[in-house]
Amino acid sequence: MQFFLYEIAARIVAFYLCVDCGRKLWHGFVERKIAYFNPSLLDWSHWIADRDATPVRYWMQIGIRIILLVSCLFVAIFGWWHPNT
Repeated sequence: MQFFLYEIAARIVAFYLCVDCGRKLWHGFVERKIAYFNPSLLDWSHWIADRDATPVRYWMQIGIRIILLVSCLFVAIFGWWHPNT
């Protein structure tokens, strides 16, 4: 029963993250700029990568979002696997 609940929770979270990544990716393509993740807990400013001003950072963030989208889609379709111990 516990395995079944992990499967449901993992798929719900993965579906939400898939929709969120897809939405951010779509806005990044349309607006030609994308906000990227700031790992600093003290600095809460939003950093924007513009396609014309900083194309390398822009395409790196687009690539990271695509990888996240594909991995979340994979988990949403196939579920979460953990070994039997």
